[in-house]
Amino acid sequence: MINLTPSRLWIMRATFTFLIVTILFFHLLPLQTAADGLIWPDLILTFALAWSVRRPEYVPATLLAATFLLADLLLQRPPGLWAMLALIACEQIKVQSRSLRDAGLGTELASIAAWIVGIGLGYRLVLALLLVELPSIGPALIQIAVTVLAYPLVIATTHGLMRVRKGTASDIDGKGGRS
Repeated sequence: MINLTPSRLWIMRATFTFLIVTILFFHLLPLQTAADGLIWPDLILTFALAWSVRRPEYVPATLLAATFLLADLLLQRPPGLWAMLALIACEQIKVQSRSLRDAGLGTELASIAAWIVGIGLGYRLVLALLLVELPSIGPALIQIAVTVLAYPLVIATTHGLMRVRKGTASDIDGKGGRS
């Protein structure tokens, strides 16, 4: 049985926050000066989903909401819309984490892919309903696909380098919560 001490819990929450801030830092650097550059995956979303599946206690809703809102503000997206959709996805994945824990990688990837596609299309739908001018759908669909394809790499990084692994049945205490 894994003993999750309060210090370990807070260290992992700080690690997640540092990871997101680092991703934002590199995203904001002017590394790509050409207009027709590469389309990168949404690593913030993929790491949040991966940690939500593996260790939901490491990423509480308030931490996720704060990091997603910070990303909205820094990346100049409409504040709160992407954050809300991503938070809903992460919280639903946390609810499913127990069943995904026992499922294989294919089931987990299918569930995560459905949420990523839903967030991407839902975001565009809400903006269209609010009559916000949208860029072409091609790059948005490419980013959704690239984000889904990046998820296995994020899982490998999360599992191998960060030691954030799926909980086991022995990690669940008698009250139904994680220990």
